[in-house]
Amino acid sequence: MATVILVRHGRTTANASGLLAGRTPGVSLDDVGRDQAAAAGARIAAVPVVGVVSSPLERCRQTAQFILDRQGGTPQSTLDDDLTECDYGQWQGRTLTDLATESLWSVVQSQPSAVTFPGGESMATMQARSVAAIRRQDAAFEAEHGPGAVWVAVSHGDIIKSILADALGMHLDLFQRITVGPASVSIVHYGASRPSVYATNTDAGDLSWLAASVAPADAPVGGGAGHTAPPAR
Repeated sequence: MATVILVRHGRTTANASGLLAGRTPGVSLDDVGRDQAAAAGARIAAVPVVGVVSSPLERCRQTAQFILDRQGGTPQSTLDDDLTECDYGQWQGRTLTDLATESLWSVVQSQPSAVTFPGGESMATMQARSVAAIRRQDAAFEAEHGPGAVWVAVSHGDIIKSILADALGMHLDLFQRITVGPASVSIVHYGASRPSVYATNTDAGDLSWLAASVAPADAPVGGGAGHTAPPAR
């Protein structure tokens, strides 16, 4: 199968003020977020990606454009509603400090599989639809471009954490152990037998090895030789 680079959107005005934006329209990147997205685009420029799929929310579309602007070719650019933010229902628009006083907050922290946000969706549903979307898009890119294809999905923190938890074989109740920072890069290869997680929550480092990397079918016993180091400059 292909390889997906998972990118969280850059910092937003809501992130900076401690608000849970959810699906609120018009939430855009702030100056820090734009710099973060530009840096992610510069890193990913070393990889000729075949497509960039984004959540339809503005902050993700803005981040995706920074990535597209640094690509030498013309990768496909599409939106996928199933990669949109969790529907936090009545929690949307409230401050995190206020939400931390709710009895549901502790359940979100310790047993997210049991959480349904009041007036919103369950976290289990959030994970199911986002994982299904990533696997569907990945299979489509592999079918069109071959097993060496690399593509980008731009989404949200909880969405990417739930995708990584699935790829790592973790129960959703453990997904709060994963950190996904603004404009961070995580990498998953969906092999024939299982996913392989190459990186999580990175904001620096060379990615050029992805340009010519097709993962072996089996995991190397002992860890293998790793990726070829980038040439000295």
